[in-house]
Amino acid sequence: MPSPDALVAYSAELGAAAADAARLVADDLRAAFRGTMTVEFKRDQHDPVTEHDRRAEEAITKSLTARIPDSGVVGEEDGAQPGTGGVTWYVDPIDGTANFARGLAFWCTSIGAVVDDRIVAGAILDPMTGDLFTADLSGAWLNGEPMRSTGHRAEAEALIITGYPSARDVATDGPNGLARFGNLVTAYGTLRRSGSAALSLAHVAAGWIDAAMGTSVNAWDICAGRLIVEQAGGVYRGFGADGWNQPGYAAYTADLDPVALNRFVATLTE
Repeated sequence: MPSPDALVAYSAELGAAAADAARLVADDLRAAFRGTMTVEFKRDQHDPVTEHDRRAEEAITKSLTARIPDSGVVGEEDGAQPGTGGVTWYVDPIDGTANFARGLAFWCTSIGAVVDDRIVAGAILDPMTGDLFTADLSGAWLNGEPMRSTGHRAEAEALIITGYPSARDVATDGPNGLARFGNLVTAYGTLRRSGSAALSLAHVAAGWIDAAMGTSVNAWDICAGRLIVEQAGGVYRGFGADGWNQPGYAAYTADLDPVALNRFVATLTE
């Protein structure tokens, strides 16, 4: 394992590689957006994939493994490609594919780097706005400028984004899930459902929204976003498993007093 100082320096190298790989596919994805495309489905009709997801992931994988030889890649579309070099990349070429396929401009490319089961670098790029959110072990940045996660203190004034309840949550939680959702609607000044966990986390880090939460997320959804929120000074709470790769999360700015959100999470984990 590298020394602490060496790991910080290495994390910066990995962060730069992630950012460059995300930029590599941005023009192609932006050109494809709102164009004619074939949409297929994986688990069910709520889990779409396009040819652009697969092509972008292939290009990102080639870029990352050329830049950092022997690194492994865990991608949403192509699964795991083990490496021997100690670095594993978690890649979501289009987080928010349903939005992308329907022409709703809230989607992103998310790439995170893990060393010794620790997230050490990440990049999230919004191709439609050009905003690049990055983090390594020395800090977090928005378009190269230091980023701090600040916002409202009171939930009644705050904006929360959540994917809960998903169709799977409705199936398992039934009326209780809808009641929990109603409590969030009542507690927060504004509630939105965005369709991209990674970009929502990036917006928490930037202080553009005050909180985000979700369930049934995958490692590639939250790997980069988790580090970006934490390095920007925000709070990330994972739940549902051990380690960093947890299927549920709640994230919020450094200023928010998340009384209702914490109560909500408690009902999911009790």
